Amino acid sequence: MAPHRGVVVFMTNPQLPAAAEAGHLTAALRKAGALDRGAVREVKVLHQRDTIVSHIIRLRLRYVGESDGAPQSLILKTPHANFAKTLANAGRQEVAFYTQLAPKIPAQVVPRCFDGTFDEESLAWHLLLEDLTDSHVIATQWPLPPSRGQAMAIVTALGRMHAAWWDHASLGETVGSWMSTDDSTKLVETFAGHYDRFADLLGDRLSEERRIIYRRFIEQSGRLFERYHSRRNVSIAHGDAHIWNFLLPRAGVADVVRIFDFDQWRINVPTGDLAYMMATQWYPERRQALERPLLNRYYETLIAHGVTGYTRGALDQDYRRSVLWHITKPVWQWSINIPPVIWWNNLERVFSAVDDLGCEEFL
Repeated sequence: MAPHRGVVVFMTNPQLPAAAEAGHLTAALRKAGALDRGAVREVKVLHQRDTIVSHIIRLRLRYVGESDGAPQSLILKTPHANFAKTLANAGRQEVAFYTQLAPKIPAQVVPRCFDGTFDEESLAWHLLLEDLTDSHVIATQWPLPPSRGQAMAIVTALGRMHAAWWDHASLGETVGSWMSTDDSTKLVETFAGHYDRFADLLGDRLSEERRIIYRRFIEQSGRLFERYHSRRNVSIAHGDAHIWNFLLPRAGVADVVRIFDFDQWRINVPTGDLAYMMATQWYPERRQALERPLLNRYYETLIAHGVTGYTRGALDQDYRRSVLWHITKPVWQWSINIPPVIWWNNLERVFSAVDDLGCEEFL
C-alpha cells in the first residue's frame, strides 16, 4: 500500500518467519546497499522446499518508493525444523562464510548475501541470498555427471574461489581455524572406531585388499596429515563440492558459474574439493576422460588469479593424496546414517580412482 503522510505501512504474512517480514527486508536491503529510499511493501512466497539441514523459501518482493536496482526476489534459508539444534553448526558455518568470507571473494563466484545472522543462544539462523533461479540452473539431475563444458566451467569457478584465499594471511587467524596435531589424532581415532564397525557390517563385501589399505591408512595417518600441517599451499575448501552445489548460467545468459551451500567449508588442501567432485562422484570412464583436462584448467585458473610457487607436479601429488583421503568419506557417511545408495557407490568409485592413480604409494 502507498505511503501516507510520510509513513510506510508494510503488508506482512503471519506465516512467514520474521526474517521475511517486509520491515526486516527493507532494513536488510538498505544496510546491504541494495535499496535506496524505497521500502518493501509486500512479500509473497513463490516456492519452498526442504534440504537435509535447511528450509529454502523463494520470496517475491514488491516495493513502494525508489527501488531501482533492488532485487525483485530473494532466497531465504533457515534451519530445517527437525534438525535446527542437532545440526546447528551447519548454519553457523554457512552464516560465517557469507558474512565474513564471501565479501572478500571476487564478484560472481558465490551468490550475493544481503543479510545473515546466527543466534548462539537460540541457535536460530537465516540467510537472505541473491535469487539466481531465472538466470542459472543445476548442471544435471543427480546422479548424472556433467558435460565436458559444464565441468570446465565448474572447475574454473572452484579455482577462482580457492585462489582468492590461497595462503591468505587471515587463515587460522581471523578466518577459520587449524586442527592441532592432537585434534587430527583424535579425528583418526574416531574414524578408526567407525571403520571397525563398518568393516564388520560389510563382512566379505569389503575385500581383504581394501581392508589392508584402510589399516595402512590409519597406521600412516600421522604422516599423511603432514601435508595439511605444513600450512602451505592451502585455502578455503568448500568441503562438499559435488557438481550439484554449482549453478550454471542458463542458455543465452551471459554470466558465470556460482557456488553455493557452504556449511562444510574449512581451511584445507584445496585438491580435496576436486577429488570429492571427480574421484568420489564419477565412475571410472567419465573420470578418466575428464580428470587430466580439468586439473589442467584448474591449475591455469590458479595461476591466472595470482597463485605463485605451486607447480603443476605439486597439484598432481596433492590431488592423488586427496583421492586417498576420500576413502574415509563412505565410512563417515555411513556413520551418520546416509543411505547405502550414496556411500556404497562412493566406496566403489573412490577405490577405482585409488587403483588407477596408484595412491597406495603414499602408504
